[in-house]
Amino acid sequence: MIVVLMGVAGSGKTTIGERLASGEGWPFFDADDFHSPENKDKMRRGLGLTDADREPWLATLRARIDEFRAAGRSAVFACSALKQAYRDRLQAGPDVRFVYLRGSFELIERRLATRPGHYAGPSLLRSQFAALEEPVGVPAVEVDQTPEQTLQATRRALGL
Repeated sequence: MIVVLMGVAGSGKTTIGERLASGEGWPFFDADDFHSPENKDKMRRGLGLTDADREPWLATLRARIDEFRAAGRSAVFACSALKQAYRDRLQAGPDVRFVYLRGSFELIERRLATRPGHYAGPSLLRSQFAALEEPVGVPAVEVDQTPEQTLQATRRALGL
């Protein structure tokens, strides 16, 4: 199984993804690590990425997903996947499972304010929520609970 934890910056994708992967003995990949230096710089300056900016990033992520699927291995990816077109790009087959980590603007804004040094800071939050196309047919886990509760809800959503 390939798990893609999706949601806006600050929703807990990395925290939950690392814990989920560790508990299952699977590798974890943060999609932020696959962004080009240009994309990271743009986000650091508070500018949202365009679809053209994201295309090489999505292609790299899809290739990584395809590698794991071809080898019959499981993995967890943390990826914003804000638009349906991005999720479609990453959806390589029925064994790729998305979970939407959902939180209110106010909650996520508070979280980002306490996360200094990350290039996806509070200034990007409005553009992230504006770009977000809430997924249909994807389990949503509310993130207004402890990380452990969010992890357990995520595990249940995946049938683990």
